Amino acid sequence: MITLWIFTVILTFVLMEFMAWFSHKYIMHGFLWSLHKDHHVKDHKSWFERNDLFFIFYALVSSGFVVLWGELNFWFGLPIALGISLYGLTYFLVHDVFIHQRFKLLKNANNRYTKGIRRAHKIHHKNINKEKGECFGMLWVPLKYFK
Repeated sequence: MITLWIFTVILTFVLMEFMAWFSHKYIMHGFLWSLHKDHHVKDHKSWFERNDLFFIFYALVSSGFVVLWGELNFWFGLPIALGISLYGLTYFLVHDVFIHQRFKLLKNANNRYTKGIRRAHKIHHKNINKEKGECFGMLWVPLKYFK
């Protein structure tokens, strides 16, 4: 029973990498570009970005699975919610804290892996347009970026 929960949490976490890629390419650089644009083009003075609203969407999805678990006895609801939440926390730490330095932490991390992650993300941010919004995930980055 506990093994199945752990497997579900891990599988959900891994599948969230695909969901993040898909939603970034087809939603953020698609019909909701108006919310994501300020992440690529800093046209504001606020610490917050309209792009931060995507966090709320994923938090609601995770919360929905908790409700399904608690109210409707959907057994997989809690481990799915945990997987989504763990991915969200990891994404926040890697993307917002480490890469974009929204909090001045982890700025001295300078090994081959962290340089590769930063390099891949920097190349993605060179595109300030809606089109060609391809990006890489946290779990997979092409080896060419790890020089």
